[in-house]
Amino acid sequence: MERVIKSGSGWRIGWNPSAPEFKGLVGTDDWAIELTEAELNDFCRLLLQLADTMRQLISELMDEEKIACEAESDLLWMEVEGYPHAYSLRFILNTNRCAEGQWNTAAVPGLLQAAGMLKVF
Repeated sequence: MERVIKSGSGWRIGWNPSAPEFKGLVGTDDWAIELTEAELNDFCRLLLQLADTMRQLISELMDEEKIACEAESDLLWMEVEGYPHAYSLRFILNTNRCAEGQWNTAAVPGLLQAAGMLKVF
């Protein structure tokens, strides 16, 4: 399998199975961080989980009602914030590298779609 980098307006995500340690990459047009395979797996899994939670809340919230949801693994913490149909994403790496990043509302749908198709988790 070859290296894959997917990108769109305000987001990037990548997978390089032949890299020795940091096989994953997430970022925006302005920044990026390499992730281990386990970190990338958790990133994608938690992102899809949070998106699913937001979808389930659509019928329970008023149109103008904002919400924040968070999810965490041993490796990273993530939060989505906004409306069920339009929200930003933030993450903090809990490993010894200590990094954080965020994507704006416009970037999240593309990142979410790419994360779901990047590799099999």
